[in-house]
Amino acid sequence: MNIIKRMAIQILPTIAMLAATLLTTTNLHADVWDTATHGYADNDGVRIHYATVGEGPLMVMIHGFPDFWYSWRDQMEGLQDAYQVVAIDQRGYNLSGQPDGDENYDMRLLTSDVAAVIREFGQDSAIVVGHDWGGMVAWNFAFAYPQMVDRLIVMNLPHPNGMIRELTINEAQRANSGYAQAFQNGSPSDPNIFFGGPMLPQTLAGWVQDPVARQRYVEAFSQSDFDAMLAYYKRNYPPLPALSDTPPLVSPAVPQLNVPLLVLHGLDDTALHSDGLNNTWDWNDASTTIVAVPDAGHFVQQDAADTVTDTIRWWLGAQR
Repeated sequence: MNIIKRMAIQILPTIAMLAATLLTTTNLHADVWDTATHGYADNDGVRIHYATVGEGPLMVMIHGFPDFWYSWRDQMEGLQDAYQVVAIDQRGYNLSGQPDGDENYDMRLLTSDVAAVIREFGQDSAIVVGHDWGGMVAWNFAFAYPQMVDRLIVMNLPHPNGMIRELTINEAQRANSGYAQAFQNGSPSDPNIFFGGPMLPQTLAGWVQDPVARQRYVEAFSQSDFDAMLAYYKRNYPPLPALSDTPPLVSPAVPQLNVPLLVLHGLDDTALHSDGLNNTWDWNDASTTIVAVPDAGHFVQQDAADTVTDTIRWWLGAQR
């Protein structure tokens, strides 16, 4: 009996240690839906909602269409040990302000929302990450607020010079952008506005693979403004130029960048052609890294989540 008691005394601490380790591991890998801290930044009366995890250098992540802050859940989990990761809801989406009128979604205001978030955290600059429309905001934020960008990371949205070039000379890109012209000229109430179907929370969330995440997307879109979503296109998407064999001249209105730049692109993207990445290095005076991700589509941060997270971590480490 004494032997059994001694064994129990020896085993119990081991079990406790294993339980503590398991609990710690579970907490480390908990979904950011449950662990993120939420808040708001004010930009001239428009509240911009954000979710944040981690500690360290500030990293601000900007989603695209149709999306919300939760798009970055895998990167938030994977980078929170080294960075304070802040994922925003762009205006018009989910919990952020939704002012009426297309003019309230002008690029000047979208970029100032990002500046307001950075200042909300008491910082003068941040690592800025954007995807799709968030990528367009990230490019333009770097143009308008270069002093506030420590590093720039853009996913599946070519540099504006590359975008307008491909819209001019690339028939595939012109065809792929047909949805954008439909959004520019249409209304959320049109029965075929969203790739031949209606614009509903359920259809907007149809691209999300994980069923739990999809339900969260449906909820987020149910409290979003569909007119605001289309206003991004009506206010900021370039009109389709005339088809030409000759690329257009680089616009003097697009400033030359001088910031360490990482571009990731899922090659199975059916909306944005990878040819738009060509010459990106000519439009940035600092280091430029382009990573093409095969077997990933437009939402590369979810289709190849580990690759994207690991690449960001490696690249940021290499820039120090």
